[in-house]
Amino acid sequence: MIGCGKMGGALLSHWMSGGEEFTIVDPILDAVPSGARLVRDRSAVSEERFDVVVVAIKPQMIDEVMPAYAALLAGGGYALSIAAGCSIARLSRLLGGAPVVRVMPNLPAAVGKGVSGVCAGPGATGAALAHAEAMMQRTGTAVIVDDEDMIDHVTAVSGSGPGYVFEFARAYVEAAITQGFTPTEARAMVLGTIDGAVAMALADDTTDLAELRNSVTSKGGTTAAGLATLNGDGQLSQRLRETLEAAYNRAVELR
Repeated sequence: MIGCGKMGGALLSHWMSGGEEFTIVDPILDAVPSGARLVRDRSAVSEERFDVVVVAIKPQMIDEVMPAYAALLAGGGYALSIAAGCSIARLSRLLGGAPVVRVMPNLPAAVGKGVSGVCAGPGATGAALAHAEAMMQRTGTAVIVDDEDMIDHVTAVSGSGPGYVFEFARAYVEAAITQGFTPTEARAMVLGTIDGAVAMALADDTTDLAELRNSVTSKGGTTAAGLATLNGDGQLSQRLRETLEAAYNRAVELR
């Protein structure tokens, strides 16, 4: 595993449950989970070969760092990349034509609730894709996409998604405070409400979300009044579409 920042560390804590042996190359990391090996630079593993090379460094470092690791991949091995904005073709070229499986995770992987998009590049075997999918399933939900462009859509929806949810929750808490609650009370009420509503939706994935919404909305009642203000003019729906489009467009720019 090349690099182990915040996202890499979040994934590694769950990946370790699969029984594989992990070697982490990171010049500044202080510690790794029990059972993993930490080395400071490539020279410490120059005589070794690995079944998987996990690319977990910042995208702007990839051109400089990754060519040195091409020779460390064992025959039949593959590269698993969590580097946002780095295409499969670019990474494969830097690794001497090695097969690449590209993954777009999100930060809730830290608590085992991640949502990741997985895309296999040319030359990646079915076994490599299955292994990458299993790795990501240890951190939450994994969605396989056939087209690399869809990884950028995954980035817009789930990769950046926690930021949208946190911002909605922040605004919700702020509004609750104006109703007279303390910040602690408002946070507990808002996050508990969001958690409960999501749990209900996940428990019954055959019921349309609009139907769930309607189940708590009585005609002329308080929920109806609130919803009319929240999205009665469709502006919330429109703003969310624009939000995803802006995130996708930026992901394309970073390729």
